Amino acid sequence: MKHTLSVLVENRPGVLTRIAGLFARRGFNINSLAVGETEDPEVSRMTIVVDGEDERIIEQVTKQLNKLVDVIKLNDITQDEFVDRELIMIKVCCDSSNRAEIIQIVDIFRARIVDMGRNTVIIEATGDGGKVSAIETSLKPFGIKELVRTGKVALVRGAKNRHNE
Repeated sequence: MKHTLSVLVENRPGVLTRIAGLFARRGFNINSLAVGETEDPEVSRMTIVVDGEDERIIEQVTKQLNKLVDVIKLNDITQDEFVDRELIMIKVCCDSSNRAEIIQIVDIFRARIVDMGRNTVIIEATGDGGKVSAIETSLKPFGIKELVRTGKVALVRGAKNRHNE
């Protein structure tokens, strides 16, 4: 089972290294990691997705994370109702023979073409992991030249915020 952790941390140099190091020392692979400033420029939110087949190990890692001085608040939001998104950018081979079909796929997925060259097109799409994977699969037959995916970002639904989680 994948666990989604929402971690509020102090926005200072070295925080990401300390947190990633904690996972590495435990032999835990991070599936996805996204970090950015919050509404407060002194605080960053990390959304970390990890495989957690053993609940004891997840519990140990969260306890260790909570002990780090830079960690303000940590929540395992896996069981909560949350909204999550990823971003994918895909550079696809494109010419006059397949351009219309690629544009049709872009429209179906409510994606956007952000750059068009003579032989390639760059497409941007956002959505949950399933949608992002589906557009990638749909564009594979055209020849993917390059691809980049962000990690998952997530917020718990409702009135909760960092002060009353």
